[in-house]
Amino acid sequence: MVIVDDHALLAESLELALNFEGYDARRVELPEEPPSETKLVSLITRSQPRIVLLDLDLGQHGSGVRLIAPLARAGVDVVVVTSSTDEPDWGHALHAGARTVLSKTMPLGEILGTVRRLNHGLSVLDVEDRERLIRAWMGQEQRIIEIRRRLDQLSPRESQVLEHLMGGLTVGEIAKLRVVSEATVRTQVKSVLAKLGVSSQIAAVSIAHQADWRAA
Repeated sequence: MVIVDDHALLAESLELALNFEGYDARRVELPEEPPSETKLVSLITRSQPRIVLLDLDLGQHGSGVRLIAPLARAGVDVVVVTSSTDEPDWGHALHAGARTVLSKTMPLGEILGTVRRLNHGLSVLDVEDRERLIRAWMGQEQRIIEIRRRLDQLSPRESQVLEHLMGGLTVGEIAKLRVVSEATVRTQVKSVLAKLGVSSQIAAVSIAHQADWRAA
């Protein structure tokens, strides 16, 4: 059994508890320089683990979600243990092939109980819960696709204005930076809001961040 988590304290606690339970568990020491996905998967599967406890947030190594599918294809049962409480994040992990998703706030005994059930070939997640969480992720994905479609409708200048708003600049500051009148910037902001279907600059900035958008 392998534990993949860049938070050393939790990883060490899980390693000690699992070994105390009689499992052959070890933590994977993540390299200082992030390797390719292939090399990272190879590092994790080197000992041919049956179960991998995987965090979703691996710091500089990026999202753990990208590792789930290749690990599952290698015959590994992936159990995600995450601090995220976002249901679409959980659904994304399940859609990628994770057997279940557990919260880091869950008592250690419950995490061990899940590993125990999985090790005995028992179900660790209700079908209804799995489907509900995957639907939550798919719904979010569709919303992001729609947001990106709207963002693509922005003109180059409107895109620049939105990017400045995302950087925390005011209308006055944007006008000085672009050497135009505040009235011109306000007109462009109004057009941005109309195209994005929102009523405030805060909402426009929020959905742009949700879509991980940047001006071309």
